[in-house]
Amino acid sequence: MITTTRNGASFYQFENLADCCDIDHGVFTRNSGHSRHPFSSLNISYGIGDEEKSVVRNREIISGIMGEGELTYIQQVHGSEIAVLGRDQKMRNNPSAGRPLIADAMVTDEPEKYLVIQVADCQSVLMYEPTRQVVANVHCGWRGSIQNIIGRSVDVMIQNFDCRPGDIRVGIGPSLGPCCAEFINYKAEIPKEFWGYRDSNNHFDFWAISTDQLMKAGVLEKNIESGQLCTHCHTEEFFSYRAEKTTGRFAAVIGLRKMANDECRIFYKK
Repeated sequence: MITTTRNGASFYQFENLADCCDIDHGVFTRNSGHSRHPFSSLNISYGIGDEEKSVVRNREIISGIMGEGELTYIQQVHGSEIAVLGRDQKMRNNPSAGRPLIADAMVTDEPEKYLVIQVADCQSVLMYEPTRQVVANVHCGWRGSIQNIIGRSVDVMIQNFDCRPGDIRVGIGPSLGPCCAEFINYKAEIPKEFWGYRDSNNHFDFWAISTDQLMKAGVLEKNIESGQLCTHCHTEEFFSYRAEKTTGRFAAVIGLRKMANDECRIFYKK
């Protein structure tokens, strides 16, 4: 991953996505915002105890950095629902007026719709298929892993947008690493098929699980970039629920730019 600064705020980008000129993306740190302790300072989540006015200002920071596009948020519930927000698709899980969209992943081919995942130990998994011009953003904690929401999201990209899994580029964001993902009660919580990812200290490697699930769905290993940054070990940069309990949520964002660049289309043409 590489670090970038815009408008005074720093964020990370994946190298395999940063050279794609049709999209913009970023995994933001917890810094350069307006929230006070224990949500200091770039918390983007409502309903966790932070002042609403601070969250509004923080979201405005993200919006300003991502340009004039629409930031799209969902109510994340650690489930397996995937919202399809395509231009020519009937939107799945369409909320009634004034009610939030409940899902844990989003997929779209609509330009200037920037998909936002809120995290504090769970994985954000950013995906881009350049040939079909489709992006996805996935919220994946341990519950999402055992439900294979990542593989299901790839399937949605294929079925709804005719994406080619071998063309999909993926970035796995900062999250709870194998150094700190301890599950004492794993026999009751995690299916046996995942126990091979456990070490002798009952720590699980969910980064490896995600990579394997992506590859099983047809994504090429060379197109997968894992941030390899543990949120629990780096609370100076990221919120971590396990380390802090009462804490904020940082943003992971991806979206298609307004106009596809002709040079990009030539580069991606098969």
